[in-house]
Amino acid sequence: MLMQEPVAAVMSVMRARNTDGMFLIYDLGGGTLDIAIAESLGGRVNLLAHGGKAMCGGRDFDRLITDNIVKPWLLENFDLPGDFSANPKFEIHKRIALWATEKAKIELSAKEDTAIFLTEEEMRCKDLSDNDMYLEVPLSREQLDQLITEKINESLDAARETLNKTGVSSHDLERIVFVGGPTNYKPLRDKVSFELGIPGSTDVNPMTAVAEGASLFAESIDWNSQNRSRKNTRGQISSGGGLALSFNYIARTPDVKAKIAVQLAGQIVSDSEFQIDSVDTGWTSGRLPLKHGTTMDVTLTKTGDNTFKVFVFDSVGGPIALEQDKIVITRTAATVDAIPASHSVGIEVLEKLGGRPVLDYLVRSGDSLPKNGKKVLKAAESLKASATGSLNLKLWEGEIEDPITDNRPIGVLKISGSDFSDGVIPAGADLECEYEILDSGNIIFEVSVPCIGGTFHSDKNFYSRQEGQLDFTVASGLVVEEGERTLKRIDEINEVVDNPKLDQARQKLESVVSLDPEEAETEKSQEAMEKVHDARRLLAQVRKEHLKEIRQIDLDGVVSFFDEYIRQHARPSEASAFDNLTKTAQRSVDRNDKDFEHHLDELKGKNFAILWRQDWFVVERFKGMVSSPHLFTDKHRFEELTKIGTQLMRSDDIEKLRAVVAELYSVQIGGSPEDEMFDVVNIIRG
Repeated sequence: MLMQEPVAAVMSVMRARNTDGMFLIYDLGGGTLDIAIAESLGGRVNLLAHGGKAMCGGRDFDRLITDNIVKPWLLENFDLPGDFSANPKFEIHKRIALWATEKAKIELSAKEDTAIFLTEEEMRCKDLSDNDMYLEVPLSREQLDQLITEKINESLDAARETLNKTGVSSHDLERIVFVGGPTNYKPLRDKVSFELGIPGSTDVNPMTAVAEGASLFAESIDWNSQNRSRKNTRGQISSGGGLALSFNYIARTPDVKAKIAVQLAGQIVSDSEFQIDSVDTGWTSGRLPLKHGTTMDVTLTKTGDNTFKVFVFDSVGGPIALEQDKIVITRTAATVDAIPASHSVGIEVLEKLGGRPVLDYLVRSGDSLPKNGKKVLKAAESLKASATGSLNLKLWEGEIEDPITDNRPIGVLKISGSDFSDGVIPAGADLECEYEILDSGNIIFEVSVPCIGGTFHSDKNFYSRQEGQLDFTVASGLVVEEGERTLKRIDEINEVVDNPKLDQARQKLESVVSLDPEEAETEKSQEAMEKVHDARRLLAQVRKEHLKEIRQIDLDGVVSFFDEYIRQHARPSEASAFDNLTKTAQRSVDRNDKDFEHHLDELKGKNFAILWRQDWFVVERFKGMVSSPHLFTDKHRFEELTKIGTQLMRSDDIEKLRAVVAELYSVQIGGSPEDEMFDVVNIIRG
C-alpha cells in the first residue's frame, strides 16, 4: 500500500483549494471511515491527528437495507429457507440483490423515494417451490435515514475522538471536507455538519479525491529506495575537489519561490563570484559575491521540476569547474510534512524473567511517520535447531494495559526451531529487532539473532488496520465466543461498579452474541469483532476509573478458581504458598499499589503449574482444542498437531502430549478466561 487514505484526501483538498486554515476530512468509503484533522500553512500540511472506524461505510449501509427491508420482503413473497442469505444456492441472488440495493440507495441522493427493482430475468433465481424470483421493494429517504442513524452516530463519535486527540474544538476548524461515495448523500452531509458544528465543503469530488491525492503523493515517493520512502525535501550540490563549497536548497516546496544558500567550509579567494541561471526560462541572477551564508530566492515558474545551473568564477572572472552544477527544485501541489500514527503498536514482552507481560511500543498514536528504530529483546527460553517450539514476537494494536489480549492482534513473527539447522538460541540470548513504520502504516520487521548468525523477516504486511491472520470466512464462532466472554466480564464488573460505559459496552455486544455462526456472513463477523474491540476499549476506561474494585474482582476470581478446582490437587506446601500470596495480593488491593498485577500473575501461574502436571487435565485440554478448530488460524499446523496428539493419547504418552498441547496454545487466537494463564510469553524486554 502506498499511503493512508486520509493523506491522499488531504493532498486532493490542497490541490483544489490551496488556502491556509484547519479542516476535518470526513472520508466515508465503501468499507471504512477515515477521519483526519489537518492544518495548512502556505501549501504545507500537517496532519494533526487521524482516526476512524472499520466496518463503517457504504457496504454497511447496503447490508442494513438488505437485512431489514429486502430479506423480509423476499421471505414474505417467496418460499425460502430461513438461512437463505447464507445458503450457497442463493449466492447469485445475494450478489445481484446487493447491486440493486446499492443502485437504489444512490438514487436517493437525488430524490425522496425509489424502489429496489429486479426482473425475473435479472434475478435468475428460483425459490423452493420453483417460482421465479424478482424484486420490487419501495425504499424512501426516511427509511434509509433511520437505518443508517447508528452508523452515522458512530462516525460522529470517531470524529469527536479524533478532535480530542488534537486538543482543538470544532470552532477552530474552517470546514469539513467530505470524501467518499456515500457522502454524496446530502442528508448525511447535513447531519454530520450540524452535529459537529462545522460548515461542510464540496471542494473536491468525493468519488475521485483519494485517487487524485494518491497520484499527487506518488510523485513524492522515491521509487528507487528499498522501502519506497519519501523524497528528501532538502538538497545540496557540492563543488568536489579541493574547493569546500556547496549550495543548499529546498528540493521540494509548494511555494512559487525557493531559497538557495551558499555554504563555505574553508577559505576562498576574495572577489570570487557565483551566478544562478534558470535552464527553463533563461532568467539569470547575474554575478554575485561568493560569501558564506549568502542566500537568494529563485522563482519556480511551473509545477513539477524547475532546473537551475550554477556558475562559479574566480577573482579575475575565470570559470571554476564544478563536479555538480545542476539544481532541480520540484514545485508540488502540496507537501505533507507530518503524518501521525493513528494507532499505537507494541510487542508483547515480559518486564523481566518471571515478570508480567507488557507492551513494548514501536510507535505511539500521534507519533510522526515514517518512524524507524531498533530494540534489543531477549529470549526467555532456549530454542534448539529443528526443535518443535518457537520464540513468538506478538504485535498488538492498542493501549489496553490489562489484559494485553484485549487489544487488536496484528500478527506474530515466529522464530521456529525449523527455521535454522544448527546451534541453539539459549535463554537470555539477544534478539536484535529493527523496524520501520512507513507513511502508509505498513510495518517492516526484522530480527537478528547473533548467537546463531540468523536473520528473520516479518515477510508479511503488519498494517495495523488488518486483523492479523484472522480469517473471517470461518471465524464467526470465535467472534461469538469472544463477545460472550467480554459480556461475562461486563456482568462481573457491573455487580460492584456503576458506570454508564458498562451499559454502552453491553449494547455493542448484544448483536454479537445473537449471531448464528452457521448463518453469519464474513462482513457481519468483521463488524461484530469491531464491536467486541469497542466494548473492550470501554472496559479499559472503566478499569482505570474503578481500579481498586476491579482488582478485587480479579483476585476473588483467581482464589475462587483455586478453591473450586485446584486445591484438591495441590500439595500442602503449594496450598500454603498460594494462601500466603493471596494475603499479599489482598494487601496490594487495599493499598491500591502497582504490585498487584504481578501478584495476580503469580497466582495464575501457581494454578497453571498444579493443573499442568495432572494427566487428565492435559487430555481434557487437548480434546477441547480438537473440538474448537475455529480458535486456530494456522489450519495446516492445527491439523498436524491434532493428528500427532491423537496418536499420543491413544498410546498413553501424556508427556509428549503435553508438548503438543503447549504448541497448540502457541497458535491459538482465542479461548476462555481460564486460558489466559496458559498464554506463555517467551520474549523479555532488553
